[in-house]
Amino acid sequence: MSSSEAMTTDWQSVIEEIAEEIKPLLDEGKVADYIPELGNVDKANFGMSISLIDGREFYCGQALKSFSIQSISKVFSLTKAFSFLKDDLWKRVGKEPSGNPFNSLIQLEHENGKPRNPFINAGAIVVADCVVSHTQDSLNEIIGYIRGLADNKNIQIDHAMFRSEKAFGHRNAALAHFMKSYGNIESDVDEVLDFYFGHCSLSMSCQDISRAFLFLANHGVHPRTNKRYLTASQAKRLNALLLTCGTYDAAGDFAFRVGMPGKSGVGGGIAAIIPGLLSVCVWSPGLDKHGNSLAGVKALELLTTKTGISIF
Repeated sequence: MSSSEAMTTDWQSVIEEIAEEIKPLLDEGKVADYIPELGNVDKANFGMSISLIDGREFYCGQALKSFSIQSISKVFSLTKAFSFLKDDLWKRVGKEPSGNPFNSLIQLEHENGKPRNPFINAGAIVVADCVVSHTQDSLNEIIGYIRGLADNKNIQIDHAMFRSEKAFGHRNAALAHFMKSYGNIESDVDEVLDFYFGHCSLSMSCQDISRAFLFLANHGVHPRTNKRYLTASQAKRLNALLLTCGTYDAAGDFAFRVGMPGKSGVGGGIAAIIPGLLSVCVWSPGLDKHGNSLAGVKALELLTTKTGISIF
């Protein structure tokens, strides 16, 4: 889609059509309940927000309602770690799709404590360690960082969610201790896990997230503030990881159906971008068998189908 076509597209009508078409899917899927607090979310929720590089925004449904962003937050911690560690980061975490569940221990043992990519839980815990090792007040710093990206000073941790994550995060703790035994976690494990659980417990709206992802659609520079968060080369690499690893072991199907780099979270959110044009976030808590929003994936597929935009 050219910039002139983007200017004439009736984005509001498109997303309202999508919201209507996906309604039958809202009864399907399963709300994540391995973190008990997530199990309390109403499956009927649906929101969608689009932020264009030119400053225009469009939203529908519960796009202004905050929800638990969960693994979407991994993009922000990765951005921060990548910005100061540069390519040294890849000595500790890989860049390949996992093909396994996002919390697998088996693959980690086969690969001697080096996670396959930064978006599976083990990889995000290594990234969390990198941030903790290079910052003083890590959690408050990453919250401020995300508030700046989203242009919303009111973004907060959901403390009930944080307590639930910490109380039931035994597998994540096992991953962290396992990697510590291989020397791939440098800081105190409890400190790293508190940072990890903390940023996964942030509450944001679809509008917050679509705004926050705009820098990835604009070669690392946020168009709302003109602040550079990554070099153009780093933004290209992070977007490549989103395409190949951002939706876990369903990344191939997501690329096939949707055609956008994206990142999902078990809270039901999915954020995605079209380089040079827009960022988008959808939220629907009912998940498919891979842990991705069932209605959310369909909504993004309809977006690229109806508008003819994708990265391909």
